[in-house]
Amino acid sequence: MGLGLHRLAVGLVFAVVAFLNRLVHQEFLVALQAFGINALGLTGADANAIRSHKRPPVVVDGSSVDYGWVGDVDAADGNMLSRLIEAGITPVMAPLTHDGEGHILNTNADTIASETAKALAAIYDVTLIFSFEKKGVLSNPDDDDSVIPVITRTLYNEYKADGTISGGMLPKIENALNAVDAGVSKVIITLATAIDGK
Repeated sequence: MGLGLHRLAVGLVFAVVAFLNRLVHQEFLVALQAFGINALGLTGADANAIRSHKRPPVVVDGSSVDYGWVGDVDAADGNMLSRLIEAGITPVMAPLTHDGEGHILNTNADTIASETAKALAAIYDVTLIFSFEKKGVLSNPDDDDSVIPVITRTLYNEYKADGTISGGMLPKIENALNAVDAGVSKVIITLATAIDGK
């Protein structure tokens, strides 16, 4: 495939990803409105809510890995988001940000949640909840009841070193610990059906 066709393919894939993000986002907003929650859907580009930079290529095993249009967050605008909240509007962030140079960047949803929580922690008492398909972080992935009740950075480093925690859970916990370090009161990782914080 020539370079021009490759760029076109990457652009089309990203356009589809952005479209699907928006579609899922709109369905979620409709559901929130049905529960009486006055929600407003935003990407990081809306009102400059979240600014990112394009993740640079890295070398792995001697080969360059280009992440494409993936964004790493530089800053979220907690003041703007708080003005919406004070007006009775619940901002709902899609996992898309921008670089200030006209490019939309695909950004990890856990990172969006963490960075938004960190920005709002300077204004509010914030609890960040990550919801996924398990009851929490498990010490045994085959036992849904083996939830680790509390994870500090020291424990996380131990669990990471001995392989208790691995794979996709690593960035989720990194985001959680970074959020606490930045002033978020606590982070809960639990089932999507248990996001009432209890």
